[in-house]
Parts: sequence; C-alpha cells; structure tokens
Amino acid sequence: MSVESLRRERAPISDAAPPEPQRERRMRARSGAPVSRVLSVAPMMERTDRHCRYFLRLVAPNAFLYTEMVTAAALRHGDRDRLLAFDPSEHPVALQLGGSDPHELAAAARAGAAAGYDEIDLNVGCPSDRVQAGCFGAALMREPERVAACVAAMREAVDVPVTVKTRLGVDHDDSYEFLCRFVETVARAGCETFIVHARKAWLKGLSPKQNRDVPPLDYARVRRLKRDFPSLEVILNGGLKDEATALAELDHVDGVMLGRAAYDDPVLLGRLDAAIFGHEPVPIGDALDRYFEYAEREIAAGTRLRALTRHLMGAFAGRPGGRHWRRMLSELPRSEDDRATLAALRELAWNLVERNVRYSD
Repeated sequence: MSVESLRRERAPISDAAPPEPQRERRMRARSGAPVSRVLSVAPMMERTDRHCRYFLRLVAPNAFLYTEMVTAAALRHGDRDRLLAFDPSEHPVALQLGGSDPHELAAAARAGAAAGYDEIDLNVGCPSDRVQAGCFGAALMREPERVAACVAAMREAVDVPVTVKTRLGVDHDDSYEFLCRFVETVARAGCETFIVHARKAWLKGLSPKQNRDVPPLDYARVRRLKRDFPSLEVILNGGLKDEATALAELDHVDGVMLGRAAYDDPVLLGRLDAAIFGHEPVPIGDALDRYFEYAEREIAAGTRLRALTRHLMGAFAGRPGGRHWRRMLSELPRSEDDRATLAALRELAWNLVERNVRYSD
C-alpha cells in the first residue's frame, strides 16, 4: 500500500480545528501556566537525573525537560519515591517510561502523574540489548498495535498528555510507509505528540552509542511526517548541534529536542531558549551560582558532591578555561569536606566567568 492510499483511507484523527502554527502550540502545566514543547531536552540515561535537570532549568527557563527512562517494572518493584523525585523548579518536566505491558505502564503512569509530572512519555526508541530483552524500546516499532494498547491504557489512567518518543524505523523495517503505519495506529489510540529521533535503529550489530551516530539522519522524513499528519505534534530529535540548524527546523516541525549537545554545551541550550522565547540568555555565571546554592542544600541532605558536579563539565565548553574546568571536576579530591571543595569550585567558576567576560570584550 502506498503512503498516498494510506492517507486517503485513514479517517481524520481529530475533528478539532486546524493545528496552531508550529511555534505557538502550547499545553498547560499542572500550575495552569502555558508551556511549550518547541524546545526540549532529550531523556538521556545516566545524564538527565534530577540534579542535571535542576541545572538545565537554570540555564533554560522555558525548555521542556525529560527524566531518564524509568521502567514500569522498576516503579512496581523499586524505590518509587527515589525514582520519581524531582524539584518543583523543574516544571515543565516529563517522566519517560519504558515497558510493553499496558496494565503495568498504566500503573506507572498513574504514579508519575500523582508525583506531579506534566507529561508521561513512552520510550519506543531505545536500541540497547537490555531494553530489547525486556521487549520494549525501539523493538516495539514492529508492534504498533501493542504500543497503541499501551498508550490507550496510560491515557485512561492519567489526565496529563501521553506522548511517544520513537525512531524512523528498525533494521530493514525503515520505509516511510512503515513509519506512517506506526504513527497512524498509535495516533488512533489518542497519542497526539510524537518525538522522532531522525535515525532508524539497528537492533543487532550496533551499540547504543553507535545508534546515536552511525545510522544517517533524515530530517526530510520527519518534515514529511509533519506535512502528512498536520493535526499531530511532531518534535524533531537527533543530531541538532548548533543554533542555526535547530531554529531553521522549527519552520517545518512543531519543536526541536536536543540531547548530548545540550548536555555537553548548556550555553547552547540557553541561547536557543532565549532566541525562541524572546529573552536575554541567562549568564552561565548566574546559573552556576544558583546551582552551587542548590548543591549546598543537597550536600547537607547527604548527596555526594560528585553526583552534583558531574553535570557541569560543559559549562565552559569551547571557552577560555574550559579544559582547566573539566580537569578540576574530573580530579575532585576524595574528601569528607565536600563543602570546602564546593567553595573552591565556586571561586574557580567566577574566575572563569570574569576571564570570559574580558575575552569577549
């Protein structure tokens, strides 16, 4: 069946009015304040924990943030309070879930909504062996009916948006028609937002890291998906590493999601936030100063310093003193006095900020 015939056969997904212009689409946070998915930070394992998200929120006041993937099984058997913990300042923030059992995912989504998350996202894009062994992640693209059942169960369980993060395809199932059938099936279950990593996933032969780089990017296919499904919200993810490219893509899709680029260079994320939402970029020195205040509170509560500072490596990426900053963070002394070490880091940060100001002048 051709894509054109697929489009002719499907009934309208929604009887609502035509979608708002891409940059104007909004949803409401729990507080009732308008928020947007125009700019977001991807869920990244071992990256976007609550400390990372707190720092990124200081840098980018409007970006939509996502947790690391949390499996539905972990929420059922593990320390739910720890897994779902986040600071209120992180809003808007989404919980990303992994799983393939509708009942288990519904229970996990209910727990996430009760904890206060603004969105529940289902991972249909991770290619790791561990995820495949659990029969979820990117492998689920081959089972759109199961994904639809999961989405329907989650939507029934919560009153916040349920979204899906996916790939273009898996292995040799990578045609545009394959992608359209997946999106069509899941959309009929009520999913209105698809976050599309613009690469397919190779489930055998490539590591998760290689799957982020080796399969070629295809932004044109994501743009086409938006054109063919105008009533859906389509967010582009994958390979967005500079401000100009990200801003240009917003002429074609509803939003852009940055991953490693935001983590490795948070100043880039801050510039994008400022450009999209119309404000002056948050100075990195101000963001670091407020984060150090947060770190002091966390240390007092028992958090180890390294858990807090490991997310700051990119604060001076590509700027004078950046290498010295990374070296100091990676060689933190093993001391019982984390407060003293934090004070030294704070002093170094301000010295680097002043050095960068002189450099820019």
